[in-house]
Amino acid sequence: MKERLLGRWMKERRDVTSEIASSSSSSLPKWEWVYDVFLSFRGEDTGNNFTDHLYEALHKKGIRTFPFRDDESLERGNTISTELLNAIEKSKVAIIVLSRNYASSSWCLDQLVKIVECKEEIVDCEGETRQTILPIFYGVDPSDVRNQRGSFAEAFAKHEELIKNEERLRSWRAALTQVANLSGWDTRNRKESTIVKEIARKLIRDLHYSHSGVHEDLVGIQSRVEEMEKLCLSMGLNDVQFIGIWGMSGIGKTTIAQVLYDRIRYHFASGSFLANAREKSGNGGLVTLQKQLLFDVLFEKNIDIWDVQRGINLISNRLCHKKVLIILDDVDQPEQLKALVGKRSWFGEGSVIIIITRDPSLLIRHEVAEQNIYKAKELDNDEALKLFSLKAFKQVNPLEGYEVLSKEFVYYAQGLPLALKVLGAFMFHRGPKAWESVLGRLRESPERKILDVLQISFDGLKISEQKIFLDIACFFKGMTRYRVANILQTPHYKPYIDIDVLVEKSFITILGVEVLWMHDLLQELGKEIVRHESLEELGRRRRLWVKEDVLHILKNNTGTEKVEGIFMNTPSKEEDLNVEEKVEDLNAETFSKMRNLRLLKIGNVRLPQGLTFLSNDLRLMNWLGYPLKSMPRNFSPDKLVELIMPHSCIKQLWEGDWSLKWLRIIDLSDSRKLIMTLNFARVPNLEKLILKGCTKLSKIDSSLGDLKHLILLDLTNCKNLSSLPGAICSLTSLKTLTLSGCLKLDNMPMNLGNLEGLEELDVSGTAIREPPSSILCLKNLKKLSFQGCNGPSSKSWSRKKLLDFLLMRKTPDLMGLVLPSVSGLCSLTRLNIRNCNLQAIPSDIGCLSSLEELDLSGNNFVCLPESINQLSNLREFWVENCKSLQLLPEFRLSPSIWVTANGCISLEFVLPVKMKDSSSNYLHLLNCFQFVENQGHCDLFTTMLREYLQELHYQESTKKGRFDVVIPGSEVPNWFRHQSMGASINLEVPSNFFKQFRGIVVCAVFGPHQHHPHNPHHDMVLACYFIANGKDYISGGPCISFLKEFETVELDHRWFMYLLPDYFRNEYFRKADGSSFQLEIVFESWDLEIKKCGAHMIYEEAMEDLKQSMGQSECSSSIIPYNEGVDHFEEDIKSKRSHDDENGASGEGSSTHIPHPKTRRV
Repeated sequence: MKERLLGRWMKERRDVTSEIASSSSSSLPKWEWVYDVFLSFRGEDTGNNFTDHLYEALHKKGIRTFPFRDDESLERGNTISTELLNAIEKSKVAIIVLSRNYASSSWCLDQLVKIVECKEEIVDCEGETRQTILPIFYGVDPSDVRNQRGSFAEAFAKHEELIKNEERLRSWRAALTQVANLSGWDTRNRKESTIVKEIARKLIRDLHYSHSGVHEDLVGIQSRVEEMEKLCLSMGLNDVQFIGIWGMSGIGKTTIAQVLYDRIRYHFASGSFLANAREKSGNGGLVTLQKQLLFDVLFEKNIDIWDVQRGINLISNRLCHKKVLIILDDVDQPEQLKALVGKRSWFGEGSVIIIITRDPSLLIRHEVAEQNIYKAKELDNDEALKLFSLKAFKQVNPLEGYEVLSKEFVYYAQGLPLALKVLGAFMFHRGPKAWESVLGRLRESPERKILDVLQISFDGLKISEQKIFLDIACFFKGMTRYRVANILQTPHYKPYIDIDVLVEKSFITILGVEVLWMHDLLQELGKEIVRHESLEELGRRRRLWVKEDVLHILKNNTGTEKVEGIFMNTPSKEEDLNVEEKVEDLNAETFSKMRNLRLLKIGNVRLPQGLTFLSNDLRLMNWLGYPLKSMPRNFSPDKLVELIMPHSCIKQLWEGDWSLKWLRIIDLSDSRKLIMTLNFARVPNLEKLILKGCTKLSKIDSSLGDLKHLILLDLTNCKNLSSLPGAICSLTSLKTLTLSGCLKLDNMPMNLGNLEGLEELDVSGTAIREPPSSILCLKNLKKLSFQGCNGPSSKSWSRKKLLDFLLMRKTPDLMGLVLPSVSGLCSLTRLNIRNCNLQAIPSDIGCLSSLEELDLSGNNFVCLPESINQLSNLREFWVENCKSLQLLPEFRLSPSIWVTANGCISLEFVLPVKMKDSSSNYLHLLNCFQFVENQGHCDLFTTMLREYLQELHYQESTKKGRFDVVIPGSEVPNWFRHQSMGASINLEVPSNFFKQFRGIVVCAVFGPHQHHPHNPHHDMVLACYFIANGKDYISGGPCISFLKEFETVELDHRWFMYLLPDYFRNEYFRKADGSSFQLEIVFESWDLEIKKCGAHMIYEEAMEDLKQSMGQSECSSSIIPYNEGVDHFEEDIKSKRSHDDENGASGEGSSTHIPHPKTRRV
């Protein structure tokens, strides 16, 4: 039963009927989008602020937005231009910024009508609406828009005077009403920057923008993708399909998959495109790929995977309920398949797994059915000529006089898209004589391999372009353009132009965040060119990258002055350095002949005789586990750009007065013998200094202040570092300062506030007890962590210092972090003060208007300041294991919040989190048994639900969101109409239910699993899903998880969940609305036992009866009258807070005793 249910649990289920599946896609129009987003707005209201910021955010994310101009610059008279009409029709999403004066523009209203028409008329090949409308209510009440009140009423009054066309006015009103009924964003009481970020994130997710750049010049792709699409979507809807694509390199396998992914992704709940599996799977890369897969599908950061088997367990347990589309690109080893897509049972019904490889035997061994294997085809002659012409002539046909020549080039390209693009780009702007010359070379050997064809284009590059192409092919593929350009540039050479030329000529591409990439076939061309420099003598090749070749020349000292670059794959984990058989011994003269060495990446070698020479031409030195205490005496690398030596034995870098003005990065991570830093005045342009894990380092040179370009300083786990130089406050460019784990560091420079550009500060796990007040001047600080800063141990204090502290604080158990005022940190989005032995929270914490995440767990305060209610952008709030906390406040202004208070054993009262439309709210009270004794078993959730339903009665709801409460208890409340023992429940859904439907409430009683004890290595997960008529999954998998760091569930708890109607947003409900059906609600957990469950569907006409039933349920509990008890309790809290204010900032010296509220039973 469990396996059957796990295999059928999915997040979202699109109802693709057999009628649609069998219909020919050619019978419906194919719609091509030109823009992703069309912005409709009133320029005078938002053109210079909100909409401008929104456009910039979308543009930076690569989202194609219709060219942003003030609406008045496009407005001509009272009609919309053809340009705008076409833009609206060709935009996949329309964002409408409904501001105060929007309706005063007839031109805006006509846009709105056109947008609504397009949403209704434009469908995809399955007849589904493809255009989306996202309204933004900018400073206006959605109900005013819906009912044309306020400024909208004033605007229509003027229109009615000027416009006598009743039909036009009616269409305007109808469009406004329709759009106002859609889910969107209300900017009132919310930070505009937060809304902009939310919109951008949603669009990136919904548009599946991971491969937006692959559709350029894709000749012949349509027919090939349609074949694959038919293969993927014509299978049984409930089957998990493994599909293979194979073919030779350069034939377009990956491109077909990328376009296919973009086209069919919306059929699935989640998707992941894992590119370049072969490249990434070495040196621990399989774990990285597993993390990427889980992040893509689950949208969860910081997933903890320490080995491949752990990743396999997580993938198989967490994805077995989801309908996913996964594409695994460039597979060449069975281990990659076993680690990422091992079995069909790992994935939910309807999932499609596509495997791309050059080796069809891998597909057969992985049990991919023969009919599911697609062989990528070469381009036919017409397609090939078109692609070649696009590159050679920038048009689809050859220029006059070049027709015969072009066809001959096409013949030699053998139908490979890559070869056609490279050859075509090479011949662009060349005359007939050049064409004949190149063809002459091709004719010399009619049986030329494709690499020989590509070499002709390589030979046409300039020397500097050839060199950088070979460097990228052998060393730099996958690095950013900025980093590569930094490494290679000299006073007389700037590589950016040559990189751009290589892009224009199709030798390399730029991916994502400026990452340099090239096709495998072109990379092989580059490596083959290097091999032919010297077929016999490895030491006479300019570039070496094969580990065996590198070790051969190093151990035999056969390197020569020809060698310019050595890259040897190195272990990714520290423990690999200690494996004896992997360590190689080299002699002292190893590098003595390689005087032109520019690039060196090496590791896992020993130098028992020392090292006499390193090239002064080195620009990159990456040596994992450098085995000596110092550098060679004559080593003065004045061209060095990056010095990366993690796990080295170095004690001190250099002595001398020479300057390293090109040096940008120093990384000496985990160099545990380092005792002294260099004179930083010698590296004036340093940008990153990474000294984490240098456990013997006790001080930093005061010349640190000379680093005016430093943006990153990482001193994590420098356990002997006891102080920072005051000069650190001169680092005006510094953005990230990490001091976590510096156990002896008990103070920070007083002028720390001078670091005006600082964005991240992490001092977690240090002995710092009282940060300087100047920290309030860090106006750009976004992330701040004091986790584990509970003061220095008494052993590290002098007798006088300890005596002074005891006289001041009275008792030593109050040694903890003392926070100053935090009101100046206006940009702070994340604050972590977990486990700091805090007795009180700063009273002005409510001034942190940008704060989104706040972690106060593991502290000793009894109450929270009233101002915490002012955190309007707060999304996540943790107070886990705050053993003295007695009251949780109400977060009135937060539109959506996750509150975690597990293990608060003294918690007696929780003010209800207000349930709102268009939001999701979570309240977890695991193991808070005192609260239940005092406040009642279900009173909290029932109160919140009643209040929300009361509001629904008086106003329309946008019907979107979810609300969760986890609370101790072992019974389903009496007012739940449907109840059942076990983990599932069935109920009958009546016909025509959706019009009156106001959501569904579910409850699951769960506890420790008697037969499957909790595994402390992974989180506990509890999930819920819905099945209609025993087979159709109408909505998928809301779930909750409890972090592995938290103690095991002790006794029974209940999970209450209220899902608003829009949660069931797929087609099933709409299509089933005319008839009744059976609904099964199923709960699942690997670690927890589900004992009972209940459900209650809420309808408009029955809401009054439901509220009355809930009220009777509340009154029947032996609890304190909720409001009265809390009133008394809050009076005590306010009295306590007043007493705290008299004792100083942050409530220092506050009492830990608060009187219990008055109790009486009813």
